[in-house]
Amino acid sequence: MTRDHSDLAAKQAALVAALVAGAPVPDGFDERRLAAARQALLRKRTGEVARDWPVLAAESEWPGWFLGWAAGRPPQGGLRDGFDFARWLRAESRLPDAAAVELTIREALWRYDGQRPPRQRRLPTLRRIGGTWILQVLGRAYLLRG
Repeated sequence: MTRDHSDLAAKQAALVAALVAGAPVPDGFDERRLAAARQALLRKRTGEVARDWPVLAAESEWPGWFLGWAAGRPPQGGLRDGFDFARWLRAESRLPDAAAVELTIREALWRYDGQRPPRQRRLPTLRRIGGTWILQVLGRAYLLRG
């Protein structure tokens, strides 16, 4: 790789980091325009997560909570961002009850360690949240109210 190409690659990486990961605005870019592009990308990301996590996204506080959490964090895809965000809300004791059930269902269906992409579970799984049991068998979740 020539020096010109490596310089261009470094500048592109700095721009992407400023747009999606909260890095400083690179030299030569208009800060206002970059901020507008960053907000547009955050709104788009909010919609992607909402498609994967509809119960969580139905909460009245959803857009503000998610935008505040996502700013400065690189996107990981709707499913993974939703997992990370819902788990963060749970750790902060701010996860609404219906969204807690949605998270528990996802945790029954998917293996996710917070580092690698989520993978579907192969073996049956049983989880409990409050008075509800969630049984996952063959990729389907069943709610058993007790």
